[in-house]
Amino acid sequence: MTYQNILLEITDEILYITINREHKLNALNKATLAELAEAISIAADNNEVRGVLITGAGERAFVAGADISEFSNYNIAEGEELARVGQNSVFDAIENCPKPVIAAINGFALGGGLELAMACHLRIASENAKLGLPEVSLGLIPGYGGTQRLTQLVGKGKAIEIITTAEMITASEAEKIGLVNYVVPQSELIAKAEEILNKIKLRAPLAIASAIKAVNASLLPDVDGFDTEIKEFGKCFGTLDFKEGTTAFLEKRKPVFFGK
Repeated sequence: MTYQNILLEITDEILYITINREHKLNALNKATLAELAEAISIAADNNEVRGVLITGAGERAFVAGADISEFSNYNIAEGEELARVGQNSVFDAIENCPKPVIAAINGFALGGGLELAMACHLRIASENAKLGLPEVSLGLIPGYGGTQRLTQLVGKGKAIEIITTAEMITASEAEKIGLVNYVVPQSELIAKAEEILNKIKLRAPLAIASAIKAVNASLLPDVDGFDTEIKEFGKCFGTLDFKEGTTAFLEKRKPVFFGK
């Protein structure tokens, strides 16, 4: 695929995905979502990728929402299909990616932009970031998992307040309620995300994937998360990384993992 709306780069086992529509405040349109779906598929399948960093071009916006002009005339069926395709191909794919995905939130993360950040496993925000789900101002509700993931992250009461008032919150408020993991100066945003990914890269890749799967299972109503954990724990014993990790521990040296 030739990318028109995102930039991709793999450096030191990190896949950098930059939403590159700065003139539109990096708003998500259909083409951008299709490119993101492809990029996440690459991340999941490429053994050279150990982590993913998603950010927006420029300092004004991570993603300032969806491209409203594309769906302003949709009917009920078209609206439902829009949400279903986006959730399945992009947002759920990010959440279930076996590689850790970090959102580096620079500036506005609104609507679909905040939903994109919430689908990531970790969120780092710059001090100037503003976050919100303003969909009810358009006669809509969040359609890319926003009602579900926001509730999981901040609790029911705060989620309903944020969604129904449609007001933006600051980065510091987002950190206080658990919506983001860290708030840093704009100049340190990417470095902080890299710092975390570089720590994760020292650990066993297959174990990381199993941990993500088990944690995600805790939120699925039709799945026994404890059973998932037991099975993923057992699978780890069949990996070379387990042998390397335990041998290195007993030999009092640092392990070298290969994801096998």
